[in-house]
Amino acid sequence: MLARQRQAYILERIRGDGAVRVADLVRELGVSDMTIRRDLELLHDRGLIEKVHGGATAVPGSALFEPGFAAKLALQQAEKEAIAEAAVALVDPGTAIGISAGTTTYALARRLADVVGLTVVTNAVRVADVLHDAWRTDQTIVLTGGVRTPSDAIVGPFAVAALRSVHLDLVIIGVHGMDVHSGFTSPNLLEAETDRALIDAGRRLIVVADHTKWGVIGLSSIARLNQADVLITDSGLDSEAREVLASHVNELVVVEPRQPAALLRPAVAVAAGPVAEPAAAAPAGRRPRGQEPIPYPAGPTLRR
Repeated sequence: MLARQRQAYILERIRGDGAVRVADLVRELGVSDMTIRRDLELLHDRGLIEKVHGGATAVPGSALFEPGFAAKLALQQAEKEAIAEAAVALVDPGTAIGISAGTTTYALARRLADVVGLTVVTNAVRVADVLHDAWRTDQTIVLTGGVRTPSDAIVGPFAVAALRSVHLDLVIIGVHGMDVHSGFTSPNLLEAETDRALIDAGRRLIVVADHTKWGVIGLSSIARLNQADVLITDSGLDSEAREVLASHVNELVVVEPRQPAALLRPAVAVAAGPVAEPAAAAPAGRRPRGQEPIPYPAGPTLRR
């Protein structure tokens, strides 16, 4: 294996797992310890990785860093559950929706199993598995073809070609980062291209992103902030960021996560005012919901 090929392999390992050990690379690549250390030194000097004792890690905030699905699944669990609960409230029974890959959309998929009559088009292996395992005969699940990424997305020209042939009522995407100048971004060029095709297939766009995504810029842009009809995030987002996002997206929804022991029904941030009336009974085919999320800040200024 050429040095460039080794280094590309090392980068992919770090992008997928967040870190790698020298001993593992020596075994996997069949080269000496010294060769691996030289490769790590070179990648470190280029600013692509961070050398640590016995191995290397991803550079914090790197536009190329893409943690694997399992690594992301353990992060901001309460926030993702609350965001997913708010998002499912915006999905009508009997509609055609598109869902991108990600751990927040995975949390949403578990709730979509309770919505009747859906047709779901997705490039996410995990999303398709969750809905398939629910065995709903009134739901149709369509998984695109393509190449699998560390985040378990199916991407590339096969996926894009499939998405260009469908027309969806609603598209829900998760993102790697969001920034006022770069918009919604991904560290993976092919995944960003596939997400753009998914967005183009839909009439309405919902972006689901917890507060840690603010200020993170991935390698490739997916969409501008003002392309989002709704952005659902959590109360960990600071007030300045909320004001910026509220001035760009059509509607900003901020949810309040519950404590880990109470994730089944996440609470939602409520603006000052009278106590809300009890929630109405859920429509047939949908499970009862808790209190609905409201836009932040309340009032017509969020509407463009």
